[in-house]
Amino acid sequence: MSYKQLEVWQSARDISIAIHKMTMVLPKFEMYETGSQIRRSSKSVRTNIVEGYGRREYKQEFIRFIIFAIASNEETIDHLETLFETGSLTDESTYKELHNKIYVLSKQLNNF
Repeated sequence: MSYKQLEVWQSARDISIAIHKMTMVLPKFEMYETGSQIRRSSKSVRTNIVEGYGRREYKQEFIRFIIFAIASNEETIDHLETLFETGSLTDESTYKELHNKIYVLSKQLNNF
């Protein structure tokens, strides 16, 4: 089995792609500030799942990287909320859709 077959990784991948696309329409100044931060934190979720999966033979290492993924997911939520609250992200439906997906991913990570 590969990490690519994990539902939690697939969700994280989908979110990181959606976040990346969302940041491409942000105001130019935001592309390099919070836009850059949210892209990195969302991609960190999926890469920490991969690294934890790669270390699954060592339970403590596996858990450590899943905790990193959870923390990066929380960071992603905060960046998304900041973008919306400051008016840099003006599309409320995009905000709600992404927020919901990230919230679901939080549950998946905690259950994983």
